[in-house]
Amino acid sequence: MIPIEKLQLKEVSSTYSSGEEKLPVLDRVSLSVGAGEFVSVIGPSGSGKSTILKIAAGLLNPDRGKVFIDSSDITGNPQLVGYMPQQDLLFPWKTLKQNAALPLLAAKTKKKEAYARVEEMLPVFGLEGFADYYPYQLSGGMRQRTALMRTMLIDSDLMLLDEPFGALDALTRENMQDWLLRIWERFKRSALFVTHSIDEAIYLSDRVCVISERPGKNVLEQVIELPRPRKKELLTTEKFTSYKQMLIDALSVKS
Repeated sequence: MIPIEKLQLKEVSSTYSSGEEKLPVLDRVSLSVGAGEFVSVIGPSGSGKSTILKIAAGLLNPDRGKVFIDSSDITGNPQLVGYMPQQDLLFPWKTLKQNAALPLLAAKTKKKEAYARVEEMLPVFGLEGFADYYPYQLSGGMRQRTALMRTMLIDSDLMLLDEPFGALDALTRENMQDWLLRIWERFKRSALFVTHSIDEAIYLSDRVCVISERPGKNVLEQVIELPRPRKKELLTTEKFTSYKQMLIDALSVKS
């Protein structure tokens, strides 16, 4: 059964301009994310993966092409979506609770209610007891969990995640992958996830979209038929290895 499409990018092209210099970034990229689906985008550095997320959020107007959320054309119009960059962007002078409550306060939620909602979410994100800690007192993984909790508190069922684990050490990154899957399976939000890691893309996703080197073009869309809930034992299976080889081959395609 084909999922209802939450997000669609149709034939999207984008160019970076600096003075008189124009640098093509994306070339007619199309992709979609179904309702409750987890889709990853992989590609070489500089291939326009982060640009895809900015266009999907309506923060950047493409040169051509259209963007649809719930079948409505939102091209170039900023949307209320959960957007999480690689850096956690926590304010160092605010506590965990204050940082996490920012989207609620920005939406004019009363402070008492906003903090109460954060307190309710702390156990879900493994942060119970740390509400009054400052970012410098938290580990890298805890900071990222705080950032994702803040993202989840945004009233949107679409998440755009831009390499959120890229700055973490290998062991913490693996733990965060399992933790993210548990959160995603609980809330079932649609997710578009950018990563450089082929293993991470396969392990997390329902589908993986491969983008070529700049200007980024569609190379491959691979459905990942691995059982959920996912377990790390999958990484050593023949099927996982087969998917990995297909994606490695696709990444070698020149633009």
